Amino acid sequence: MDFSFPIRKIIHVDMDAFYASVEQHDNPALRGKPIAVGGEHRGVVSAASYEARKFGVRSAMPSKTAKEKCPHLIFVPPHFARYKEISRKIREIFYEYTDLVEPLSLDEAYLDVTENKKGIDSANQIAKEIRQKIFDETGLTASAGISVNKFLAKVASDINKPNGQKTIHPDRIEEFLDELPVEKFYGVGKVTANKMFSLGIYKGKDLKKRTIEDLTRMFGKSGGYYYNVVRGIHNSEVKPHRIQKSVAVERTFFEDLFDEQQVNEKLQSLSEELYNRLQKNTILGRTLTLKIKYKDFSLFTRSITKEEYFLSTEQYFNTGKKLWELRPFDKPVRLLGLSLSQLNTEEKKLVSVQLKIPFKEFEDQ
Repeated sequence: MDFSFPIRKIIHVDMDAFYASVEQHDNPALRGKPIAVGGEHRGVVSAASYEARKFGVRSAMPSKTAKEKCPHLIFVPPHFARYKEISRKIREIFYEYTDLVEPLSLDEAYLDVTENKKGIDSANQIAKEIRQKIFDETGLTASAGISVNKFLAKVASDINKPNGQKTIHPDRIEEFLDELPVEKFYGVGKVTANKMFSLGIYKGKDLKKRTIEDLTRMFGKSGGYYYNVVRGIHNSEVKPHRIQKSVAVERTFFEDLFDEQQVNEKLQSLSEELYNRLQKNTILGRTLTLKIKYKDFSLFTRSITKEEYFLSTEQYFNTGKKLWELRPFDKPVRLLGLSLSQLNTEEKKLVSVQLKIPFKEFEDQ
């Protein structure tokens, strides 16, 4: 494959069933059992252990559905402070090797190790060392993907899960992508995959036959992305300082909300929580969004954008009430959420580092 872009050494590290694995580690009685992190009676599954996944339990699945799929499923309440504590330990390990770390969430991150602090030529070896250190220090397993860009590393990290790693060598990118099912392409969801199937696109080699004009016509601006990544082209750099674009708080209720007073009480509580979270990080925003999920799982969102930043709990609450009045339905409410976007963090300029050192060694585990 002829590369017209800098070849980097990128690792994507992804913890295995992170929340569930933490709970099983901290409570040995849960080990080897199907567990779901989240509320049993209301809400959704935040994470599922691999034992639960065998029954079809997945994150973001309604708890009721999860229980139907796995009647002996054990629900465990989340302990976010604990997850953050372990996440910090994991990131400290990353920084032993490189400062070019781009966290995606508490349990996954990209690392650019083209140049690294330990002078190790093999990105594969670095990934092995990182995974072993994570296990030694936390008792948890991680999987990793290694390749020349973020897209390929992300796809590769899912190949040998759990507790494994996969390297896609530059010389093997074309054959790997040709045979990769389109639903495995990062950025292709269920709806898009089904549309591709209906068009006779099942693998990368089928996708590669389509012109950029065809893909743009069929998939909009995402068409250009698909055209490039199926050819191994993805120029996004590892950004060590990700810009936070929104802050959100939401609650799923044990019992549905029916009247105005209940809603106002919950909006007040959400407004206070949102304000406190923003204050800790000196974040301001100009767009407030109200999210409503009804008992039948239908969703309604509405936003208001101001020229000036929102500054107080009262402003969040009063604006939230105005947005509530715009709702199209008077149905029992299952979930309420408030989020702030158009943040002052987006005004901060970032300095990115571009590295152009070729790979020297790749190996699969």
